[in-house]
Amino acid sequence: MGIGPGGPLDRTRRAEEAIARCRVIVGYTRYLELIRDLTDGKELISSGMTKEVERCMIALNRAGQGEHVALISSGDPGIYGMAGLAIELAQAERIAVPIEIVPGVTSASAAAAMLGAPLMCDYAAISMSDLLVSWDIILKRIKAAAEADFVVAIYNPRSSKRTKQLDEAAAIFRKYRPGKTPVGIATAVGSADEKVVLTDLDHFLEEEIDMRSIVLIGNRSSKFLNGWFVTPRGYKV
Repeated sequence: MGIGPGGPLDRTRRAEEAIARCRVIVGYTRYLELIRDLTDGKELISSGMTKEVERCMIALNRAGQGEHVALISSGDPGIYGMAGLAIELAQAERIAVPIEIVPGVTSASAAAAMLGAPLMCDYAAISMSDLLVSWDIILKRIKAAAEADFVVAIYNPRSSKRTKQLDEAAAIFRKYRPGKTPVGIATAVGSADEKVVLTDLDHFLEEEIDMRSIVLIGNRSSKFLNGWFVTPRGYKV
């Protein structure tokens, strides 16, 4: 299930009610900390980054034993989350348990609301993480989205080890869009560390960007209006 970008105000009632019904809660350590107010008296099973398969298998096996289990994703479980992996593993391991996918507020929409209305028209979401998808394929997707004039939401833009990929992506966008194209950066939305920056394609790499950030790159129609980042839908105004 998805718990949104982090803060309790961005959790859905459906997610909170689903967690309340479950006795066992499985998730990445930091995500369980974000829902600490919902988990008193429950069994918590946590692990670190890159342990997604392990967490899914634990959740499926406990569900197979008759437990009500919540498998936690940040944002939405079907957008760079755990929903697909859980379904794949249940099929591969022949674990026949009922699965409910509880949607959540994904980083792109949470960031867009802080920045204005940048996703009012067609957009693409692309992750810079090359742990599961080769960088060559990611580059092809970036080029296609840039050339097609999509607004682009960039997930996982930088990490401590992955520092150059965003630079390469920016260079591709500059081939197809003016340097003044609006760019918004939202970091740690919904937390005490929340930070929102409005900048442009020529200058956004100068800002602090990490794994808790999402970067929204406008298309050729995007503009700044009274301090908001807006991509017009096309209405006559």
